[in-house]
Amino acid sequence: MKKYFKYIALILVGTVISCREEVQKPKVSYGASNKVSVTKADTTQIEIADLPIQLEGTSYLIHPVGDLRVFERGSKARFGTSSVNDVSFTISNLGEYEITGYLQNLKFQKVDSDSIRPLSDKPILILTATYLKTVADKTHNNVMVYTLTDSDTNKDGKIDTSDIKTLYLSDISGENFTKVSADLQELVDWSLIESKNRLYFRTIEDTNQNGQFDKNDVLHYNYIDLASKKWEVKSYKPI
Repeated sequence: MKKYFKYIALILVGTVISCREEVQKPKVSYGASNKVSVTKADTTQIEIADLPIQLEGTSYLIHPVGDLRVFERGSKARFGTSSVNDVSFTISNLGEYEITGYLQNLKFQKVDSDSIRPLSDKPILILTATYLKTVADKTHNNVMVYTLTDSDTNKDGKIDTSDIKTLYLSDISGENFTKVSADLQELVDWSLIESKNRLYFRTIEDTNQNGQFDKNDVLHYNYIDLASKKWEVKSYKPI
């Protein structure tokens, strides 16, 4: 009996240590150089696309592309327990002028054309894609804003939400796909100030290079004038 409790204690300790290691997993891993690492696409996944989306006021269809999601659930049968797979063929969600999900790419198609082009030809994980309709109505500049991960910053061999989140812009056609946040800086948040046609955003830099973003690191404050055809990132100091 004592041995039994001893084994249970060891299992619990191991679980606690494992959870602690998971929590403390760094977002950035520094090697000989601080160059951003880009991984190859995972060819073991099954890639599918949702039905196309046309955002109001635009002349483009957007095809969300992502991995087929298979969920395994246990179901009790008469002669024991069997495993049943639930397959989800939906990979994105649509809000007002915003597409969300865990998307491998977006593909764009002009409504009067059969040609489809990808947003990116490199592995990325798109979390949100937002059409700035109010800016388009006022300036006729049709801008999309993306939050995504674009590199394996923690060097675990895959691009996922454990890596640094970045900010990108593009035209509504998917062209001019441009990174506007600095490399190795985590996007904190962004906000559109409609009266000034400005996109404000904050990033945090791992200045002590401990692999984590915390209170000891430095926040950077930036904005972009979306009324301009050229997306120039300008810094400002509110504090």
